[in-house]
Amino acid sequence: MPQDQSKQDAGIKEPVQVTGAGGDEIKTFVLDTNVLLHNPAALYLFKEHEVVIPFAVLEEIDKFKKGNDDVARNARESIRHLDQLRSQGQLSEGVVWNDKGGKIRIEFATDERPKWLRDDTPDNRIISVAWALTKSGRRTVLVTKDINVRIKGDALGLHTEDFEAQKVDADRLYSGYVTLKVPGELIDTLYDEKQLSVDQLEPYLFSEGADQVKSPIKLFANEFVQLQDAMDESHTGLARLLGETGHLIPIHGPRKPVFGIMPRNVQQIMALDLLLDDDIKLVTLLGTAGTGKTLLTIAAGMAKMMNEQRYDKLLVARPIMPIGRDIGYLPGTKDEKLEAWMQPIFDNLTYLLSTRGVGSQQAESRSPEHRINSLMQTGQLVLEPLTYIRGRSIPHQFIIVDEAQNLTPHEVKTIVSRVGEGTKIVLTGDIMQIDNPYLDSSSNGLSYMVERLKGQRLVGHCTLARSERSELASLAADRL
Repeated sequence: MPQDQSKQDAGIKEPVQVTGAGGDEIKTFVLDTNVLLHNPAALYLFKEHEVVIPFAVLEEIDKFKKGNDDVARNARESIRHLDQLRSQGQLSEGVVWNDKGGKIRIEFATDERPKWLRDDTPDNRIISVAWALTKSGRRTVLVTKDINVRIKGDALGLHTEDFEAQKVDADRLYSGYVTLKVPGELIDTLYDEKQLSVDQLEPYLFSEGADQVKSPIKLFANEFVQLQDAMDESHTGLARLLGETGHLIPIHGPRKPVFGIMPRNVQQIMALDLLLDDDIKLVTLLGTAGTGKTLLTIAAGMAKMMNEQRYDKLLVARPIMPIGRDIGYLPGTKDEKLEAWMQPIFDNLTYLLSTRGVGSQQAESRSPEHRINSLMQTGQLVLEPLTYIRGRSIPHQFIIVDEAQNLTPHEVKTIVSRVGEGTKIVLTGDIMQIDNPYLDSSSNGLSYMVERLKGQRLVGHCTLARSERSELASLAADRL
């Protein structure tokens, strides 16, 4: 059905244009439950516009408020925000919360609604609120992270949108490195003088698009630069821009294995450089399956904790997010319950603690499993679900958050804000493999953090592009 025809069938009028103090057109944003559960502060992100909370949203939030997970906490925080507004006026009439005239109010679903919304479900009641407001002539936008609700609203001629406030452009996500073609003399200068000024690279800081239009490149602190001789492709160099001095320094791969691991490609060299630099307190690593992001991170953490004794503990955390159908409740203690979720971590630790990875007489006499248990019993190795990280202050530890693409921006902020003095935190993940139903490659917390923190002196990032797990894994990553 054409959209104009669906509007006529639903009885929707053309919108009435109302302008605010700044001359901008005032809109009415109807928020779905999942928006507030994703970010309770969404109430206050629409400035001079009107925010409408359907009564059905309050009923749904009430069902989510009990529990210790982040969804329950966000539900309770949303309720507190509304209660605070209630003390300032009648929510049914609308409460002005800022000096721009921004208003928040609660709206009830009307009995009069399109025949397609007759089923009394929460989604239909929320859509009917947006439909009634649109029908009255208001310029209304239904904001929801539920794709099906957006489709249903659009079919009724409503203007529907995803919650865009914390989304980034996944197709242009910061990779952490650039490749430049330069004269060979600049590469020689980099290694002879152990540094290179950004000014010397300025004539070559551009990228050429498909239409052969050159665009300037801006370098960020801790970004890597791959230098390639314009006359000889085999003559290359690798450098990283220091945030403190604004100079590029040459990067060499490790001269000896890092806890039994040597980098296999240039991106792995970059990743290890960030992981082993104590001045960089936050590292984010993106990559598809088999690129080595988790193995490299655990190897660096073990080397820093056991060999250098730079950190007291290695803390590894993963979000409890099943792939496909959940297996239900698990028996046993917390550690026993975590074994199933932490198996990928155990696999990497077993590889690193094998005789091939360590090669000492002590390692030969003890199995990797025995050594892992010993590390856990002494408290040097801690495996935690993210549920238990909130509210803590974690000093002098090497923290690894694996599968961070399944976290919301709010959850990522909560985790990183737990970092205490002398702690380094690494977040790894693949934004193409997201199991959280309300997140995608643009809205997940890992992508959001990469874009928001790029260029900060304490932060480094690298995207690993090449699978090194096996020939078959590499083939699957490329073709499937």
